[in-house]
Amino acid sequence: MTHSLAPMLRARSVAVVGATERPGSVGSETMRQLAIGGYEGEVYPVNPGYETVAGLPAHRSLEDVNTPMDHVVLAVGNEHLEAEMEKVVATGARSVTIFASCHGTGAEGRPLRERVTDLAEKGELPICGGNGMGFLNVETSLRVCGFYQPPGLLPGGITFLSHSGSMFSAMLHNRRDLRFNLVVSTGLELNTTMDRYLDWALDLESTRAVALFIETVRDPAAFRASLARAEKIGIPVVALKVGTSGRARQAVITHSGALAGEEAVYDALFEAHGVHRVRTMDEMADTLELLTRGGRRATAPGLAALGDSGGERVLLIDTAEKVGVPLPEVGVATRHRLGVVLDPGLDPENPVDAWGTGREATAVFVEVIRALADDPGMGAVAFVVDLTTEEKLEDAYSAAAIEAASATTKPVMVIANLSTTVDPLQARTLREGGIPVLEGTETALRAVRHLLDRHHRSTRPEPEPRLSEPGRPVGDVWSLLDAYGIANARPHLAHTEEEAVRLGKTIGYPLVMKTTAAAHKTEVSGVKVGIGAEPELRSVFWEMTERLGPPVAIAPQVPAGVEMAVGVVDDPQFGPAVVVSAGGTLIELLADRVVLLPPLDRHRVRAAVDRLRVRPLLDGYRGEPPADVDRLVDLVVRISELAIDNRDVLGSLDLNPVICGPDGAVAVDALMVRS
Repeated sequence: MTHSLAPMLRARSVAVVGATERPGSVGSETMRQLAIGGYEGEVYPVNPGYETVAGLPAHRSLEDVNTPMDHVVLAVGNEHLEAEMEKVVATGARSVTIFASCHGTGAEGRPLRERVTDLAEKGELPICGGNGMGFLNVETSLRVCGFYQPPGLLPGGITFLSHSGSMFSAMLHNRRDLRFNLVVSTGLELNTTMDRYLDWALDLESTRAVALFIETVRDPAAFRASLARAEKIGIPVVALKVGTSGRARQAVITHSGALAGEEAVYDALFEAHGVHRVRTMDEMADTLELLTRGGRRATAPGLAALGDSGGERVLLIDTAEKVGVPLPEVGVATRHRLGVVLDPGLDPENPVDAWGTGREATAVFVEVIRALADDPGMGAVAFVVDLTTEEKLEDAYSAAAIEAASATTKPVMVIANLSTTVDPLQARTLREGGIPVLEGTETALRAVRHLLDRHHRSTRPEPEPRLSEPGRPVGDVWSLLDAYGIANARPHLAHTEEEAVRLGKTIGYPLVMKTTAAAHKTEVSGVKVGIGAEPELRSVFWEMTERLGPPVAIAPQVPAGVEMAVGVVDDPQFGPAVVVSAGGTLIELLADRVVLLPPLDRHRVRAAVDRLRVRPLLDGYRGEPPADVDRLVDLVVRISELAIDNRDVLGSLDLNPVICGPDGAVAVDALMVRS
């Protein structure tokens, strides 16, 4: 079945409405880009003011072109856009690119972008844009772009989809020889959203990685489905999401809503589908280079490194710790091999300072790289050197890396600590030899972190079956927890002293009594724990209701443990998100949390819990017994199942605290808000 974007991205004929000979104009540059790209399809310039444009006969209007176009480029301003779009539909064209901003109003006073989109829907044709820079299908030499892009682009394995026109152009101008099969400036996405381009890229045999520059996601369900498909077929996706700082949603009622802001939900989305989230374009470039050049994958979760400087060795160690890249100790056999080749005084430790007297430098570096690559505990090898033109030794470095890499199937890369000193000739030699050159210590090691993350995900066990039966209806919050097998200390209301006494006999001592008159109960001394007998119960009831009024809530006393919090918030874009955090009074103080998108299993939840700063407390601290983390993990998994089953009616859920101790994890307080 033909993809819906084929008429656009693989157009056999292109009409350019607004084509001109005026230098610097969008209409002129569009014609020029089609020419310098080497497009071999039919091109029809349309402009009543010209006899010819770029050596081709010009047509007075689109209706004068006697054959329906695969693709029409509207290189016109907003004032002409609606009228020309009507002609596009009338002539039976199959797709269109719009450069104009689409701001303002159209006929009948409706927003122009709505009028244009409705016309496109009427004609069942996809739009690239508006307010974008177009696209380049480098594989077919089709450049639909009204702005200068460099000639001589060679096809490669990277697809780049961008909400930023400037980033679209910047990537095409990269000096690192990153090569693309498709680059799209998606613009306003009037009716063609990023997920559709992503879907197209995943069908291309040439695609080795996809890079995304994202401002917003306009079709969350389709976007998530495309990310899931990319992960399933093993295509890495690298994403830079902008526009999230300072915009976290505020909680109306629950703590979970406060913690699950837009930034965290996108983290959860990317974690769920193995997307590599980067922080800068430099990190994106390093990551794309490492994941695509040579196509090698890490074989173990750690990095081996060698260099020619003691100081830079320390810099590498510090930065690796900062970004979370493991530098494992070398094995016994590796230590012996290194000891033989290294000069006296150089320690055979990872990372290795391999610079001695400079004698036989190439041979030394080759043997060190090979020894590290042969170590089963190392997943990849980094040669950390400054690729300057200062000395001829740099040629020896390049030769050593290329020779050593040929003897292993593990990734071998060169990391230059200072990007501004990288010699282009040295870098080109290495890249032509299949060696990624990463430019900058931190961005390079973040790229390595993404490489190692791919190894980790590839070794993760298959998802486990559900822990609870599906399809539970929402009742009161405690009944809902019971239905999903979630341990809880259900409270019971007592309006009178005698009701409190009867509850004490039914529940059994020790008990907890809480006021219902305040949300932050500890701030008004509205909580009493460890009530051990009826006389104390009567006394506490009288004192608390005298100050704060009835009723009170009485619940079984849960043994002491670490206070955690687990919640659900309904994200407007991506649906229910599960929040796990430090609980009790620490929830707001620390904001220590992870956010996850269901469905979840034990493996994902345990990995998430391990990322929390409060995690060491669960293992026991200063003589305290360790908590049963497995029970906490099960509780979170069950909460995720509850969230999925009740997503249409559940607005948010807050379990705080969840007491985690040696005997399990028990929800003590719970608040549910219906959607």
